[in-house]
Amino acid sequence: MKKYIPNLITLCNLFSGSFAVIFAVQGNLVAAAFFVALGIFFDFFDGLAARALDVKSDVGLQLDSLADIVTSGVVPGIVMFQLFTMALPGDDGVKQWTADTNWLEFTFNPLALFGLLIILGSAYRLAKFNVDDRQTDSFIGLPTPANALLILSLPLILTYQPNSFATGIILNEWFLFALTIISVIILNAELPLFALKFKNWGFKGNEIRYIFLILCVVLIVLFQFLAIPMIILSYVLLSVFFGKKN
Repeated sequence: MKKYIPNLITLCNLFSGSFAVIFAVQGNLVAAAFFVALGIFFDFFDGLAARALDVKSDVGLQLDSLADIVTSGVVPGIVMFQLFTMALPGDDGVKQWTADTNWLEFTFNPLALFGLLIILGSAYRLAKFNVDDRQTDSFIGLPTPANALLILSLPLILTYQPNSFATGIILNEWFLFALTIISVIILNAELPLFALKFKNWGFKGNEIRYIFLILCVVLIVLFQFLAIPMIILSYVLLSVFFGKKN
């Protein structure tokens, strides 16, 4: 019976991601962000449960990636699309479809579809992860959940910490184009990054992990949702400069 527990947790990730897709398509990006965060929470604990119960399996690995492509791939891609529709000239969002609607009829700026590249980059990243035996204790390329948190932080900042400077940047189409390209590249770059996997709870050998976690707490307390992009940047920089020692 215990062998099904990790997969059940993974399915909770997929279920949360499916909810997030619905909200993202409807333009409720805050609710989408909540369910993505919930899905990532389950994603963290399914692997933990598999290791604790010693029931790791190939099915679990494949199921985990299938869930991640929804929660951490499809949803951030749709959110980026929605941000593009807000930033680009044209109607705001996707027109509600009815039986009388021409199936080729759309009211959004076609350039907004550029945001969906995040889905493609995430899918390729997850496919590589499944066949790369170098990523058992660390990552190569930004993990899709981290990239999802980065993208989903943008509507949260717009909603809960609005100011003219942040809004001007986030709803600038050139910023969104650049962020989309950078996301796809860094997801699939040959960039070694440490993982938050503790073989033991001692400080020795886990220095970079504890430093990162403390930094996360400090940044969140000081900057709230603005802290999320800072945390992702800190994660990459710590990995580049200090990750090889851990």
